[in-house]
Amino acid sequence: MPRNLTHRESHLVSRVGWLRAAVLGANDGIVSTASLIVGVAAASAAPSDVLIAGTAGLVAGAMSMAAGEYVSVSSQSDTEAADLARERRELETQPAFEREELANIYVARGLTPELAHQVADQLMAKDALAAHARDELGITEVSSARPIQAALVSAATFSAGAALPLAMVLVLPSSWLVWGVSLASLLFLAVLGVIGAQAGGANVWKAAARVTFWGALAMAATAAIGTLFGTVV
Repeated sequence: MPRNLTHRESHLVSRVGWLRAAVLGANDGIVSTASLIVGVAAASAAPSDVLIAGTAGLVAGAMSMAAGEYVSVSSQSDTEAADLARERRELETQPAFEREELANIYVARGLTPELAHQVADQLMAKDALAAHARDELGITEVSSARPIQAALVSAATFSAGAALPLAMVLVLPSSWLVWGVSLASLLFLAVLGVIGAQAGGANVWKAAARVTFWGALAMAATAAIGTLFGTVV
């Protein structure tokens, strides 16, 4: 009985596009909002002022993340489009040169020249631009730029991350805000690190330690500034 050799594989690298934007957005939301809250609270501000500052930080940060991701990923998309347009022109005007260029790539990867030319011929016969985009330019479906997706994911995850330390302002007494928000935010960051690591197949402990260290450093810096200005002013 012949075995069915056709099967589908799911690779973690397929998640890299949205996972990067999601982790970056949530991490930035927690760190920046918690740091802002801690800094304002350390300056002996009223809880209502702390809440206003945190809410403003959430809205401004989400918009900034969305705009930043859209602009940066759009720049990548524009570059990819320009490279593809150039490759399309070269395929129309210099097909023999492009065939040789593709074959040389396969030779560098270990194929014999004869086999490399056969592979280049077959791939170019099916979809020459796709073959050159993938093997010459490194543009694939997984890595291609998606500006709108990146902007929406970043804004949404930033808002979700920022809402966590902001919620602590509502439940903690004013005297506990600095330490309470700091400790809770470090816990949130550790959990985020674990979730991101599991989704991406990375080391859980390393990811958790990495995000909590930088989060603690940011909050310590803003607490010191808030205390200093609160004392001076």
